[in-house]
Amino acid sequence: MNGETRIHGRAFVDGAIKDDILITMRGSAITDVMQIAVPPAPADRVSGLIVPGFVDVHVHGGDGADFTDGDDNANERIINFHARHGTTALAATTLSASRTHLTKAINAIAQTANNAPGGAEICGVHLEGPYINVRSAGAQDTASIRPSDIQELTALMIEAPRLRWMMTVAPEISGARALIEHFKGKVLFSIGHTGATFADAVAALEWGASHFTHLFNAMTGMHHREPGVVGAALESVDATAELIADGIHVHPAVMRIACAAMPNRIALITDAIRACGMPEGKYKLYDYEVTVVDGEARLPSGALAGSVLTMECAVQNMVELAGMPIEKVIPLATEVPARILGVADRKGKLENGYDADVVVISEKFEIERTFTRGAEVAR
Repeated sequence: MNGETRIHGRAFVDGAIKDDILITMRGSAITDVMQIAVPPAPADRVSGLIVPGFVDVHVHGGDGADFTDGDDNANERIINFHARHGTTALAATTLSASRTHLTKAINAIAQTANNAPGGAEICGVHLEGPYINVRSAGAQDTASIRPSDIQELTALMIEAPRLRWMMTVAPEISGARALIEHFKGKVLFSIGHTGATFADAVAALEWGASHFTHLFNAMTGMHHREPGVVGAALESVDATAELIADGIHVHPAVMRIACAAMPNRIALITDAIRACGMPEGKYKLYDYEVTVVDGEARLPSGALAGSVLTMECAVQNMVELAGMPIEKVIPLATEVPARILGVADRKGKLENGYDADVVVISEKFEIERTFTRGAEVAR
């Protein structure tokens, strides 16, 4: 897109919702943001709320495809599907898998990112495993879980050197400290799928971890005599944490409590699997079979297996279920995850010079329009 697009209406700018905002997009960038009652022609007046594009740091798939499939066409389906639901940037997230499958997946993710085919921009890779606690595996393939391996991670990172790297790791497993300290500054380490104690989690933060994977899920909870991993997250000063805001993984009251306890440090995520956007039924999650009924994805054991959540619904749920004002919710889907993903200098805000990642949402918090790097996404 080489032309100029102007949209005018209520917008979330500088941390507040303001009327009569004119946003000008030229090419892939926002070139002007100004408040003006009567915009110059031509400008498209929108009735919905204009917000920055959503950023998802933990998404496995959607529209029948999964990033662990290791297929460029499948990856394009995922990024186009989530763009239609307001996501304009993401971290392509893999599961615990064999070395061969992980390498294939990273190759395909890098290829899709380099091709820049449209849809949500792949800005990073999130390895959710395989260096996690087998007893806290959740829906992860237990046969693929293994001790930390500096050489394996080094080899994987070579396949996608331009992307931001995140990795979920259990700090109590063999080699975790050496891994975190070795890659400090190069990989954002997230504590998750763990049976760690409060002391273990605090130690991991001291080693260099700075994030928590889907807070409350697949980790030790907070008890008044053993605060657990959740307690370490809530007590931390700088660490960020993910929240699956589907009302299933975490009670709405707890979603609200987490945001109050960790202001400006909670990032909404989808943890979406290939079943997201698909009919109810049975789907593959690596080597496991997952059944989706009534918006819940579960293993035969009954354990939750990712979600069928979109960022569109996550934002809606934070307002309608958790009771938070929309102006407090928007940063959780934009600014905070952009910071985590290392793209806060160009994504997550409606500002001059930022990427033209713009979303228009209705009064019911439904996506009306999405622009990814200036190009409007077909709906």
